Amino acid sequence: MVFNSDKLPKTLGELKQTDYKVLSVKDEIRKNLVERLQNKEEIFPGIIGYEKTVIPAITNAVLAKHDIIFLGLRGQAKTKIARMLVSLLDENVPVIKGSEINDNPYLPVSKFAVDMVREHGDYTEIEWLHRERRYGEKLATPDVTIADLIGDIDPIKAATQRLHYSHEGAIHFGIVPRTNRGIFVINELPDLQPRIQVGLLNIMQERDIQIRGFNIRFPLDVFIVFTANPEDYTNRGNIITPLKDRIDSQILTHYPKSIEDGIKITESQSWMKRNHDKEVVIPYYIKEIIETIAYEARRSEFVEQKSGVSARMPISAMENLISNAERRAIINNEHIIFPRITDLYSALPGMTGKIELVFEGEQEGSVKVSKALIGKSIREVFKKYFPDPLLKKSKRNTEESLQSNDSYSEIVKWFESGNYIELNDDMSFKEYFSALKRVGGLEKLTKKHVKTIENDYELATMMEFVLDGLHNNSKIAKDELEDGISYKDMVGAMLYNKATQRGSRSSYDYESEEWNF
Repeated sequence: MVFNSDKLPKTLGELKQTDYKVLSVKDEIRKNLVERLQNKEEIFPGIIGYEKTVIPAITNAVLAKHDIIFLGLRGQAKTKIARMLVSLLDENVPVIKGSEINDNPYLPVSKFAVDMVREHGDYTEIEWLHRERRYGEKLATPDVTIADLIGDIDPIKAATQRLHYSHEGAIHFGIVPRTNRGIFVINELPDLQPRIQVGLLNIMQERDIQIRGFNIRFPLDVFIVFTANPEDYTNRGNIITPLKDRIDSQILTHYPKSIEDGIKITESQSWMKRNHDKEVVIPYYIKEIIETIAYEARRSEFVEQKSGVSARMPISAMENLISNAERRAIINNEHIIFPRITDLYSALPGMTGKIELVFEGEQEGSVKVSKALIGKSIREVFKKYFPDPLLKKSKRNTEESLQSNDSYSEIVKWFESGNYIELNDDMSFKEYFSALKRVGGLEKLTKKHVKTIENDYELATMMEFVLDGLHNNSKIAKDELEDGISYKDMVGAMLYNKATQRGSRSSYDYESEEWNF
């Protein structure tokens, strides 16, 4: 039953005069879920890529009135979904006014609420608890105690009120009973010490609590949700078998199964629109590159796959990339924030802290791997827009291979003639575009293969994309300068490096996908 917020019953007697029925929290969530399904409403708005996998599993668990554990690697929206379960609760529910554990007015369980109803009867005051106040969450850490979760005897309260320790009035309730008639979430369950996990067994099975061994028991009405990372589950901690057995449904989460889903997630979660009068324009292929970096990292032999690569990595990378373009626009007093390929390497601070290497080495290790991932991502996306420069010759694709090589011959020859260009972060668009237009055949090739270019900003960035794509396919060389980059002839650069930097640093061969030390 839905009440007008201005006419909510204020006493138990007024509530009895209505046809309102108090449901258990799981029945309440189930009822509201059924209504959403019947009305074809979206159950978890903003959750992308789980429509055919995770969301149906959650729906089934809720319909079955199960407690749930979300099992998945970091950055898979486990906690976000758990918090969104609150939307399945009724907007408001009645509780005995002043009750610490949100007592049901029709069936009070705490001594305080029972005494209130016994003393005041139908005049017992009630209040309405909003759904947001019916959610409790605790991050499992080694220092969490039973007192934090369940409660403990408060000696000061017992002394001041002259109560025996076995008296319920001497209890200081923990976060679980305070979330009675709501949803309680424990994040990273394996990090909870086994002896503390034991304390949850009664709640999971008998739905009651015990304090300090005293015969103080009352039933709880709570929907319990856990989250866990498989790596933590096997390495740092464990879920004790009796507790695992009492969790009704284990729901496996996953990373986006497609680049398109990943792009939608990054767009929805990253701060892309900046709060000033400058327009932010992000070409789709830039979004593809950013998301492909995460995709490649999740299958890279250099990245620890048990740790996973969080969806937060492409989000942070995108925000850093936009910030670099924004900084340049501010410096040059330009009104359009339009990222360039050079800006991709400004995303490194958002990447290096979010990937764990298989072999942890020197501090530069994560930087080198991150740069290699950016390069591989550029190479993969490049093939979607332009002919593959590394297309192997065979009887079937000889003609296609020749066409591919001919496409870039004018550009490559321009560099082989001793020409080069230098680009840096702070160049105005006019300087940037002029430098790129110097490369013979570059503008013509770009326009030939990309028919959707709408303005010079997009054309210039796409032209640089061609150069970086050729570099990552070993057709031209790229040097990192103190304040930017330089594109030049591959053979000349190799001879120079051998003469001046032999053995000085490792490099990544993009064609063989191997490190050279």
